[in-house]
Amino acid sequence: MQVLTLGNECLRQKALPVRVIGPEHEKIGRELIETLRKEDGIGLAAPQVGISERIFVIHVGDREPLIFINPSILETSQEILKYEEGCLSLPGIYTDVLRPRAVKVQAWNEKGRPFTLEAEGLLARVILHEYDHLEGILFIDRISEQKRDRILAKFGKAPLKQQD
Repeated sequence: MQVLTLGNECLRQKALPVRVIGPEHEKIGRELIETLRKEDGIGLAAPQVGISERIFVIHVGDREPLIFINPSILETSQEILKYEEGCLSLPGIYTDVLRPRAVKVQAWNEKGRPFTLEAEGLLARVILHEYDHLEGILFIDRISEQKRDRILAKFGKAPLKQQD
């Protein structure tokens, strides 16, 4: 799998729900994890490799990699933390982003079994970051316009204009 970078329209589209979880989704999950390891990342969403389906994987710390299919954010904490984020689709770009400290998410695994996970700290941040990818949102959408314009300039992209 090839990771798409800023400018590819697939990164800005809302991913479609997986209707029936089958063997192909287990394969996609395994390939996402393999790509994640190859790229030395901690999270990767299907839209980042050109697959417009609501699937992402995370591999944080010593935990086993997890595959999330059709995730839903059930709750987030009131407490917001600032932490430096990067993204495989914006190589070499890192900046502080504000996100909830904790999250409760429900999803299905690659076998079609539902699960609920409560996470905090880095694990919560990665889940929220990857969930954003399913919504067509990049982490640079969560920073100031001035910072975002500097980052876009590095990529040779025009600044984003506020819509009226």
